[in-house]
Amino acid sequence: MDNITTTVHLTDPTGHQTLELTQDETIALVENSGSNTWVFNGEGQMVQPAQLAEADWNTIGTVRVTPGLVGGC
Repeated sequence: MDNITTTVHLTDPTGHQTLELTQDETIALVENSGSNTWVFNGEGQMVQPAQLAEADWNTIGTVRVTPGLVGGC
């Protein structure tokens, strides 16, 4: 993989960050975020972390990484 970066919006318990990351850095961020993490590609589609490794980083667009939401009472 090369040094192409994309914008990554990270939401976590401490708030929100906007980062410019390479594909490897984004994959590492998702892996370190835990199993209850949701990842969305630039089209707003939820993707599996493994799909980031297969994505064309030239066209992926903004990636969003958020904690999974839990519903119920």
